[in-house]
Amino acid sequence: MKPERPSLTAAFVAACRGLAPLLPERARLVTDPYGLRVLGPLAEATVDALSRAPAPLRTLAWGPMLPMLPWAIYMQVRTRVLDDALRRFLAEGGAQVVILGAGFDARAWRLGDSLGDTVVYEVDHPATGRAKRARFGEQHRVRALSFDFERDALSSLPERLEALGHRRDAPTFTLWEGVTMYLTEQAFEATLGAVRDYSAPRSKLAFNYVDRAIVERPSFAARAVSAIVSAVGEPFKLGFTPPTLASLLARYGLAVEEDLGFDEHAARLLPEPWARVVRAGRRIAVAERTATAVRA
Repeated sequence: MKPERPSLTAAFVAACRGLAPLLPERARLVTDPYGLRVLGPLAEATVDALSRAPAPLRTLAWGPMLPMLPWAIYMQVRTRVLDDALRRFLAEGGAQVVILGAGFDARAWRLGDSLGDTVVYEVDHPATGRAKRARFGEQHRVRALSFDFERDALSSLPERLEALGHRRDAPTFTLWEGVTMYLTEQAFEATLGAVRDYSAPRSKLAFNYVDRAIVERPSFAARAVSAIVSAVGEPFKLGFTPPTLASLLARYGLAVEEDLGFDEHAARLLPEPWARVVRAGRRIAVAERTATAVRA
């Protein structure tokens, strides 16, 4: 991302989540009332008015926004799957959440009933963090850590979290959403090392990633997406096959519990024809920190 401005892809993701009220009810998996705040009051008011309009009018509203429709559905699936993983962790007694590259993630606001007294440590670039606080306001459970992933040493992350109150001896849920495909392999592994070092056994790491083929042999649609994100300074760099990823995670004391494609999740969560909008090639992995991991 550009150092002087908030992440444009983070803003795009938030806006896509904010379009949920315009989707048919059966395709609406998550409602994020904060998503459209990144676009301003006019966008919020427009979507709010359309959401209360008759269904045919909502359908017509998608006309000028048709290219956004697959992204809105995709974000519904991605957000719901990661929400469910976090809720399972909380139901098992977890009380610490770290969000790496938090962007305009609104879970600390949206999931208040599930989070209770859980502390949410949001780690992100200073520019994005400032923009988020300006739009969302303060949230008592959030402890923000300004961190430049391209310049700050990832080895310092555990100590900096600890300075904010994070406990290394208690399980942590680490959410790493919409980040990995923009990293170099070295940055990816350095982040895994930091997660290992601040995570107690039974901690979870949940993240999405792209199949290696999307990076190495992209389809026309994938090339179009890559061109867009490259133009705003955030090009796709990294992808994995599931076996390769599992092997790499194991080196950092992380055992894969689940690794499924977005298309598989969509088939479970969405009715036809909406499930077919979500294509293969993008995946979500959830891994657990094992008791045998050795800290660096």
